[in-house]
Amino acid sequence: MKVYNSLTKAKEDFEPLNGNKVNMYSCGVTVYDKCHIGHARSLYIFDVIRRHLKNSGFDVTFVRNITDVDDKIIAKANQSGKTFEDVVEENIVLYENDLAMLKIDKADIEPRATHNIEGMKVHVQALIDKGFAYEAGGDVYFKVRKFEDYGKLSGQSIEKMLEGVRIEADSKKQDPLDFALWKRSKPGEPFWPSPWGEGRPGWHIECSVMSMKELGCDTLDIHAGGRDLVFPHHENEIAQSEALTGKPFAKYWIHNGLLKIDGQKMAKSLGNFITVEDALQKYDVDDVKMFFLSSHYSSEIDFSDKNIEESHKKIQKIKIFLSEAKTKIGQVPAGTIDAVVEDYRNRFIATMDDDFNTPKALGVIFEMITEVNKSSYEQMYVDAARVIVELCRNTFGLSLNDDQAQGLTHEEQILIDERIKARAQKDYKRSDEIRDKLKDLGIVVEDGKDGQTWRRA
Repeated sequence: MKVYNSLTKAKEDFEPLNGNKVNMYSCGVTVYDKCHIGHARSLYIFDVIRRHLKNSGFDVTFVRNITDVDDKIIAKANQSGKTFEDVVEENIVLYENDLAMLKIDKADIEPRATHNIEGMKVHVQALIDKGFAYEAGGDVYFKVRKFEDYGKLSGQSIEKMLEGVRIEADSKKQDPLDFALWKRSKPGEPFWPSPWGEGRPGWHIECSVMSMKELGCDTLDIHAGGRDLVFPHHENEIAQSEALTGKPFAKYWIHNGLLKIDGQKMAKSLGNFITVEDALQKYDVDDVKMFFLSSHYSSEIDFSDKNIEESHKKIQKIKIFLSEAKTKIGQVPAGTIDAVVEDYRNRFIATMDDDFNTPKALGVIFEMITEVNKSSYEQMYVDAARVIVELCRNTFGLSLNDDQAQGLTHEEQILIDERIKARAQKDYKRSDEIRDKLKDLGIVVEDGKDGQTWRRA
């Protein structure tokens, strides 16, 4: 398996630090407003990557944080007249609803910043003790120039960074590049007691502390996030983490490309800001996922009606194939998968192993459909349907809507066939055992006058 590493700017062999154990962290949402379609891409693509890693035999622990204390949250509370806590809780509910609508699993661990304040204070004090940070009037700043590798992720020089720095008139910084680890709270803002006075953590320190704590290591295998977070967020995470531990913060950095709307940057001021909820009221979730899959995760993509329509056609092509296969599935017993189909399955896995290349993996599926449609060999047809269902469901998380049209996986079909045989032989004990196994897989079987039928629970 190969992964493009944003840190080294090269595609590298994927070799976790501890055998098949993978510690993966992704920057999550800041809960001050509804999630937009750009968030959906990031949430979905890293779910696909996690799925493929797990399907490949890796033991993945996936952590995705929730930023629940931040300037934007405080501004939203002041603007709406609500409390800071109310804004947070309302938007966490909306975020979880978005995940459910997108049919994306939660991360294994989803820590909240406000639940980890004590660890952040310990980290900040340790940086002060090591000479990498300083207190100034209740604020604590990181000394950027003291960390010699600063800029190694974004590839920017100190001089280049200085060009984009806005000098604040009342700044207490020793250097314009220094960034806040701890902020003194203004009147009416949320605060926590600290050795430097009442305040709250800076945004960057939150991810460093939560990722290392929840994954139980100083060096992550994978740190993921949007390309817009490379600088300054991820650059600052590296600095404040490695300055403390003296070890690499993450072995592989994976960044997804940004999303535009009809060729323009998405912004509320432009009137093209699309929430996840609004998008899924207009488009089917599988169509949106197919749109994301049709481009490499690292590329910039353009969200438009035309592109979603193209994605809808791709989904329909798969559904039509599966619907036609449905009539044959009950007639052809599951056994060894046809060699041609198995080759396509292996090619799909190989393309996903090459930096999670979803558009090429989709190409393999459609190439298989084209070849199988030319064949009159029913075993190949049925096996292709089963493999497509397996890959689309287990790797891409596509539902394909109609459960019956999806057919059954290879394992499920073997059990269905075995139960039919058991009932024909009046082996009802075995029949009941298989029924229970199928139930554990989410398959409900029912016996009627026309024989056995099944449906998904």
